[in-house]
Amino acid sequence: MGWVLALFLLIDYTRDVKPLLDKRCVACHGPKLAMHGLRLDTRAGALKGGESGAPALVPGRSAGSLLIRYVSGQDKEIVMPPSGPGLTADEIKTLKQWIDEGAAYPDAAAPETTQRSDHWSFQPIRQPAVPTVTDRAWIRNPIDAFILARLESKGWKPAPEARPEQLVRRVFLDITGLPPTLEEQARPLDWDRLVEDLLNRPAYGERWGRHWLDLVRFAESNGYERDGVKPEAWRYRDYVIASFNKDKPFDRFIAEQLAGDELPGANAETLVALGFNRLGPWDDEPADPAEDRFDQLDDIVSTTSQVFLGLTLGCARCHNHKFDPLTARDYYSMAAIFNGLKRPQRGRTELTLPVATWTAVDREKERDARIATEVARAAVQFKITGAYDPAIASQIEQWKRGQPDLPRGYFLHEPTAQPAKMHLLVRGKASRPGPEVEPAVPAILVREQPTFTPLARTSGRRLGLARWLASRDNPLTARVIVNRVWQFHFGEGLVRTPSDFGKLGEKPTHPELLDWLAAWFVNEGWSFKKLHRLILTSNTYRMSKARNETYAAEDPENRYWWRFPYRRMEAEAIRDSMLAVSGQLNTAMGGASMFPEIPEAALAGSSDPDKIWKTSPEPERNRRTVYAFLKRSMIVPMLEVLDLCDTARSTAQRMTTSVAPQALTLFNGDFVNAQARAFARRLQMEAGPDAERQIELAYRLALARPPTGAERRKMRAFLEREPVEQLARVVLNLNEFVYPD
Repeated sequence: MGWVLALFLLIDYTRDVKPLLDKRCVACHGPKLAMHGLRLDTRAGALKGGESGAPALVPGRSAGSLLIRYVSGQDKEIVMPPSGPGLTADEIKTLKQWIDEGAAYPDAAAPETTQRSDHWSFQPIRQPAVPTVTDRAWIRNPIDAFILARLESKGWKPAPEARPEQLVRRVFLDITGLPPTLEEQARPLDWDRLVEDLLNRPAYGERWGRHWLDLVRFAESNGYERDGVKPEAWRYRDYVIASFNKDKPFDRFIAEQLAGDELPGANAETLVALGFNRLGPWDDEPADPAEDRFDQLDDIVSTTSQVFLGLTLGCARCHNHKFDPLTARDYYSMAAIFNGLKRPQRGRTELTLPVATWTAVDREKERDARIATEVARAAVQFKITGAYDPAIASQIEQWKRGQPDLPRGYFLHEPTAQPAKMHLLVRGKASRPGPEVEPAVPAILVREQPTFTPLARTSGRRLGLARWLASRDNPLTARVIVNRVWQFHFGEGLVRTPSDFGKLGEKPTHPELLDWLAAWFVNEGWSFKKLHRLILTSNTYRMSKARNETYAAEDPENRYWWRFPYRRMEAEAIRDSMLAVSGQLNTAMGGASMFPEIPEAALAGSSDPDKIWKTSPEPERNRRTVYAFLKRSMIVPMLEVLDLCDTARSTAQRMTTSVAPQALTLFNGDFVNAQARAFARRLQMEAGPDAERQIELAYRLALARPPTGAERRKMRAFLEREPVEQLARVVLNLNEFVYPD
């Protein structure tokens, strides 16, 4: 019986040791992190040891094993595990006995080999064949074929085409965010020509630039307690609007925003684009500066991964991603790409930087150095003589006159081409640095890491990232952006979780169409306007919202796209439409932001109501809403109640709520009533005193259609007891006014 008892008392790795190592050691010393170069999940790793060069365990000699020394508290400087309760006496005894018995690791404990994920979004983009359909007459372009093929597979038919006046108003609000004028409504409908005309209007960039600003968490203040102003941040907004209007290819758009200073021929435009990295909230007096530094990097990494890759890489800051094949090493390797960036500041005060070509920037630095030398010389002379030398002042003035100050921009910069080393942080804490990591992109997305080539001024890492993002080898970027464009046209994307293409995100409703669009978009030069044309000229876009009860019972969320969806306009389009209809819209573009009027009650809650908001005079405050100042601690109430995006983080899709304050704001708000008064004056001026003509004009201006017979009768009766101003107020509050059609 002695040998049976001895066998029973032997330590079994799988039963006794592996659960203990998995629970207390492998999280930091396993295949994902391998902190300090040590792995305890394999015998080879434990025998090799970590950065100290000594093995973690010596088979047969627990007394000589570093593992036992550290977990038993024999070493006063290194105690493992570093956080949480230490190992119990019984657990240490188990490890000692296991090592003394030879520290066996069975084959089952060998590390798993890395496998490429079979998740749909990580697969290479293929351009599938356009499907064949029965009703070929309905097909205007390949989009229709993909949509109709799915419908025909169920024996369904698409909704009939919307009425011409509905389509005109829909496409005007979709592309420009403004309703059609009377003259535009009267033109014969040539759909393709109308689409082309709208895409070439400056209002297109204002409308679609706002969509991008949602994604990049644009605001013009820092948030937190003092919520200081981000100086010159409006230049980034203007850059985005201009980029859309110029149809800047998306691959170039990416490169300028991530690495505008690293591009050949960098200039004022590309440097302003770098504001992308600096737009997030910023604490100007952090309690822990080291932790705050990583919070800033986290903002950049999280935003970049969501906006361009549709991945929630930020979830891997403290531990490996719980659902997607993204590790903490992936996260910190991405953070290493941005680690060279610094925030220009003087204490709590944020500083701007010159925007121009590098040659012009260098000349200004040389000028400023000369001026500084002269100022110092003048100070010495004043100390000796008690007077300033007028010749010095004249020289400085001459230099400034001959070489005026360059415009300034709001962006981070790399002051050196050699960024500091990046370490993986244990549990995401700056106070607990782990092993060093090199710049890299998520390993699951590549077979070979992109090249990060140092440049003369900077590390070149961000340029390497930008080029990889827009490469054909990247399976995500093109899919993500064409899905976003589809969403902004139809209210929902083909993937209904537009910034999460991971395992918790939804699968595409039409995966073949998504891949076809992604491949087509890249082949067509990453052109937004070409993609818009393709979508807008499809019969899919021209469908009405006609309801089919049978289809709705089976597909209430319209995932088969059997009709055009209902969707309310965003706050900006509602406000801008009111200004346009009332005749008060100021179409001036660009420049410093305006401050819309805010109710006194909203300002009264501020600790400094006289200074926090300086309302712009008319007509400045009647500019398009995209030019309104966005202060994180003081959002314009009308915009906030109508579901403006969260300015603190990337917003892929705005909420659409229906709450009582919205109705109260639109019916009783100062802005809406001011527009109703202006609208009434316009009706009286253009239609004269005749009630019929006033009603006709009101409906055509606001809804792009004539009133029905019933509407005419009700409005005539209404005007018999109420003034024209109330008619205008009612029309601006119709449900139809805040829906495209």
